[in-house]
Amino acid sequence: MPQPKLFRIIDKAVYDYRLIEEGDRILVGISGGKDSAALAHYFACRQKQGRERFSFAGLHVAADIGSPVSAELRRQFAQWGVPLAEMSVSVFGRLKPGHSMNCWWCSTQRRTELNSYAIAHGYNKIALGHHLDDMLETLLMNALGKGELSTMPPRLTYQKYPVTIIRPLCYADIPAIVEHAEAYSYSTATCTCGYQENSGRKDARARLAALTGGSYAHKRRLFEALKNIRPEYLP
Repeated sequence: MPQPKLFRIIDKAVYDYRLIEEGDRILVGISGGKDSAALAHYFACRQKQGRERFSFAGLHVAADIGSPVSAELRRQFAQWGVPLAEMSVSVFGRLKPGHSMNCWWCSTQRRTELNSYAIAHGYNKIALGHHLDDMLETLLMNALGKGELSTMPPRLTYQKYPVTIIRPLCYADIPAIVEHAEAYSYSTATCTCGYQENSGRKDARARLAALTGGSYAHKRRLFEALKNIRPEYLP
C-alpha cells in the first residue's frame, strides 16, 4: 500500500534534516489538534516499517485554557499503538503581574513542561507539530516585529539541555494536513480560547496569504530561500 501523500512529505523532511535516527527516544507533543495527531500517526507507521530502531510516546500538557484530547482521538491513538501520557499546568498561575495572556505565553509554559518531562524520562528528542505555515508566519513576525531574520528551525539542539527539538511537518502546509486529517477521519479539536487576539500570528497568517496567494510552491520557495543565503548581497 503506498504511503499517504502527507507521510511522503514528512519522509523528505526526516531525510533532509536527519530528524529520526537509530536509537532515538522521541517525545511527541500532543495538543489534541490535527497537526500533532498526524505526527503521532506518522511515527506509528514509520516504527512499524522498521527503517530504524526508535521509540516514541505522546505527551499532552493540559492547561486551564485550550482543548483536551478527545475520547475518539484517544481511541485512534490506541489503535495506532501510540502511548499517551498527560500532565497539567496552570498557565494563568504562572502569568507575571502586569502581563496579559497570549498564545506565546501559553505555548512557552507547555514547552517548559515538555522539556522537563523529556529530560526526566530519558527522551533525547521532542517532536512538535509546527508546520510550514507556522514557520513562515514566524519568519514574518520576527522580521517585521523584531527586525531579525529567524524562525522555527526543523532541527534545533539545545545548548543548555540534552534534548533536540524536531519539526517533521516543516515541508507540509495547512491544506496538506487538513486533507490528510479528513481522509483518515481524525477526531481533533482546535483551540478557540479568547486570548488569541493578543497574538500577532493572525496578522502574520494574513500577510503570508497575501504574499504567496496560498500557493504551496511559493511557500516552499520562501522556505528554501532561508537556506540559500547570498551574504554578499545583504547589508
